[in-house]
Formats: sequence, C-alpha cells, structure tokens
Amino acid sequence: MKQLRLSGTGGQGLILGGIILAEAALMDGKLAVQSQSYGPEARGGSSKAEVLISDKLIRYPKITVPDVVLAMSQEACKKYSTDLSEEGILVIDSLFVQQLPEKKYKKVYALPITQTAQEGLGKALFANIVALGAIVKITGVVSIESLTKAVLARVPKGTEELNEKAIKLGMKLVE
Repeated sequence: MKQLRLSGTGGQGLILGGIILAEAALMDGKLAVQSQSYGPEARGGSSKAEVLISDKLIRYPKITVPDVVLAMSQEACKKYSTDLSEEGILVIDSLFVQQLPEKKYKKVYALPITQTAQEGLGKALFANIVALGAIVKITGVVSIESLTKAVLARVPKGTEELNEKAIKLGMKLVE
C-alpha cells in the first residue's frame, strides 16, 4: 500500500490533486481512499489531501505513516512531514519551502513546481498538476495514462492541452 499526502495552502488545488490521484488509481484497477482537511480560511490556510492506494483491501481509511509527502508551502512542510518515515519521499516546492525539517529523509526532491507552472504555462494555478506529474514520475504509484485520463476528466473544458503539458513539465522536473 502507498500512502500519499499532498499539502500546502488553500487555493493551490491539492484537494483536487488528491481526487485525481485516487481516480487514476481506480483506472489502473487498484483500490483507493481519498480524504481531505483544511483550515477555516477559504484561501491561504493549511490544506491537505491524503490518498491511500493499494492492490489489497484498505482496512483503515487514514494514513498511518505516509510514504510520500508533497509540501507546497513552508507551513505545510513543517506541519505535515513530521510523521514521514526516514525511508519516505519528501517533495517540496522550492519556491515556497526554504527550510527543510530537521529530521533527515533519504529522498528529498526540491522542485520548482509553482515556478514551472508560471513560466511554462503562464499560470501558477497549474502547479497542482505539475506536482502530480512529478510525484507519478518519482513513485510510479499510478500509470501516466491513467493520471492523464483522470486529469482530463476533472479540469475545465478548454484547459485540457495546458493540463497535459503540466503533467509533462512535472515529469521533466524529475529527470
């Protein structure tokens, strides 16, 4: 079972990212559970989406120890990476996360996620999709085909091409 936590601030599209990841897992014939929580602020407060993906029955719908944590803000990194195992993967947006936790992790990917969305697509709002492309490239937790299908099923009409490009840009960040 893979346990993934996508965290940042409200308005970054991480809840949608979690839903897309879970749907991609289902398309791959896996089982998935997705949950979310966010602060009382509409935008700017902490938010997180958690996704469990498994080939076997998921008996408990919450993350016990995350395998992957995406932190798209400094506060989210501090708040949501504390229970990541030393073997876990920490993916941070290098634009917003300057200070890593004191705990040492085997794999840390500091990627210019928001900057890539801004420069490559003209809008920071594609950062969540760029991040999904990077996470799937790093982990292989779902297939790129299913991720792309799940993204295209959820995004507003007319943005499909930009969202497909966002996935590719995210994957390229990891190469």
